[in-house]
Amino acid sequence: MEYLKLKIIFSFMNNKAIFNKKRVATLLFLCMLCFVGKVSMAQSVPFSKAAFPIERDQLKDAKGSIKDGDFQMDYGNYFQALEHYLGANEFNSNNAELNYKIGICYLGSELRYKCSEYFSKAFQLDRNVSADIHLMLGRGLHLNNKFTAAINEYKAYLSVLSADDLSTEGSRINKLIKECEIGNTLNAKEQRAFVDNLGLLVNSKYNDHSPLITADESNMVFTSTRENGRKISGDGQFDEDIYISYKKAKEWQAPKSMGELINTQFNDATVGLSPDGQQLLIYNGNRGNGDIQICWLNGDDWNYPKSLPKEINSDYKETAACFSPDGNKLYFISDRPGGIGGSDIYYSKLNSKGKWGDAINLGSVVNSIYNEETVFMHPDGRTLYFSSEGHNSTGGFDVFVAHMREDGSWTKPENLGYPVNSPDDDLCFVISANGRRGYCSSVRPDSHGGFDVYQMTFLGPEKPIMLTNEDNLIAVRNNPVSNIVMEESVELKTIRLTIVKGFVKDMVNNEPVFAQIDIVDNEKNEVIFSSKTNSVTGRFLVSLPSGKNYGLIVNADEYLFHSENFNIPQATEYQEIEKNIALNSMKKDVKIVLKNVFFETSSSKLKPTSYAELGRLTLLLNENPTLKIEISGHTDNQGGKAVNLKLSKDRAKAVVDFLVTEGVSTERLDFKGYAFNQPIADNATKEGRSQNRRVEFKVLSN
Repeated sequence: MEYLKLKIIFSFMNNKAIFNKKRVATLLFLCMLCFVGKVSMAQSVPFSKAAFPIERDQLKDAKGSIKDGDFQMDYGNYFQALEHYLGANEFNSNNAELNYKIGICYLGSELRYKCSEYFSKAFQLDRNVSADIHLMLGRGLHLNNKFTAAINEYKAYLSVLSADDLSTEGSRINKLIKECEIGNTLNAKEQRAFVDNLGLLVNSKYNDHSPLITADESNMVFTSTRENGRKISGDGQFDEDIYISYKKAKEWQAPKSMGELINTQFNDATVGLSPDGQQLLIYNGNRGNGDIQICWLNGDDWNYPKSLPKEINSDYKETAACFSPDGNKLYFISDRPGGIGGSDIYYSKLNSKGKWGDAINLGSVVNSIYNEETVFMHPDGRTLYFSSEGHNSTGGFDVFVAHMREDGSWTKPENLGYPVNSPDDDLCFVISANGRRGYCSSVRPDSHGGFDVYQMTFLGPEKPIMLTNEDNLIAVRNNPVSNIVMEESVELKTIRLTIVKGFVKDMVNNEPVFAQIDIVDNEKNEVIFSSKTNSVTGRFLVSLPSGKNYGLIVNADEYLFHSENFNIPQATEYQEIEKNIALNSMKKDVKIVLKNVFFETSSSKLKPTSYAELGRLTLLLNENPTLKIEISGHTDNQGGKAVNLKLSKDRAKAVVDFLVTEGVSTERLDFKGYAFNQPIADNATKEGRSQNRRVEFKVLSN
């Protein structure tokens, strides 16, 4: 439970730091004891012989349970204390002090919202049960979305504070009041959504939290304290382990343990997952304050996790992290000195030598003077989701979104509202690449244990005119069961992203091929992202933000390279493209289309965007010095044959001339023009004609 405990915050105790659980319990218990002497038993039924002259044995047992509960409470063991107190409460449910203690226990547990009914009953039985009863009533109401009533209780608490207490506690209580006011404002901005517990097929009667998904939602990994054959903790939970679930026929399947290399004898928790699901970041609580570790998927198995370097893991707490879509940047949470608040968001860049650079604070626009926690970068590479106690939180941590501008600066964070956010801590939020489904861990009345994994489906507004854009998150009111909430009109943000996924296989035997996938910015002639296919399945997935001319290059040992072109204008909305790529070995007469070679219109002049592709062909020839090829030019059927024959031949010669300037011997190169005699698509369509206008190379000998 270590990783989850790091995220359970008493915002009413301190808005600047994550409190040690035992320390919080001791402070609350001492506060309670200070005022016990002032308790008036006017309506409260005491645990005494006078009140229970007949049930002497039961009274003795109940008083023993209270004593045991007090002992556990003194050490911050809410779970054990609660069991004792509830046992005594079955005997006498009308004792103000006991109801107050039960409320404190629930407030210190995952089921914090349950504190309200016990604080309320304690107050009904004895209005002076504790000097801070109005604060506790406010907390209970706040946690149950009753913001206006909570404000009244907070103000009632402020009114009885002395001048000295007001100077020390006033700002804290006023922040709680501000959170309730923000909650009322966000409640007025409701929108349609489904909120669904993923059920006992995925969740358990224990804590299930911190879900992570691949960009296409095919895989989900999460953390659970379900039975794992190891020791059970004092709170009734087992050590944290990591599990994986696969989606089949649009349904999540029963999760499986990630194995012994990932799940150690200590607490292991999910932190971040690369969009293609090939790299996993985990939190391991074995060293000091805990480390962020990384592991890779090799076929069906994950390798042994390795701690990230000192640029990321410090002597302080690093509790969460995520990748940028290209894998060249890591965003993470740290409470190291020199930050803006308590825990801040930092990032580190991967240099050309594969080393992580120094941590850089994300800045005061995103980081507040309070704590930030859990961070998730959308596959579009510019939309950051994170949790914060600051900005305009409605209570504890809320999930916010900020967008990176073209110049690298950030927009002001926006509170996502409900159901993502509640008056309690809201953390570990991720969202699918198309923005239609979000996942988080939460405690709600329909939870099967403590924290459960929930899926949120965002439908957008009812009016058809608003459905022209991709649905993205704004806000929906918190509801413990699946619900649809109506909103008249909401302007939704468009996700401009292309997901390209599929498999790389051998052309002849259809066996999966372990290959490298390079994404090239054709305008800049540089590789901007590299990944590997799965060595067992040949599967790959890459995300391409709109606004660039991309080359997708596939390289594998003993195969000719394969290229695809994706020219994605800035205005292109979300789309998924399936590409099953068959690689050819370097055998005689094998042909490869050079899909990233471009010419000026009706000309044989090469565009600069062709240089990256031709550079790869040069490299192939240099690495295989016995390889001889023919470069062939092809056109569509528009225009006369003589004109197209000359154009196709001139374009083929232009490619050969480029290769010669790069040092390739002319003896290894031949060129021909075929005009429109060898079409590969239907010339009757615009798309077909585009495919027919191409340059190929054919293996003559090797």
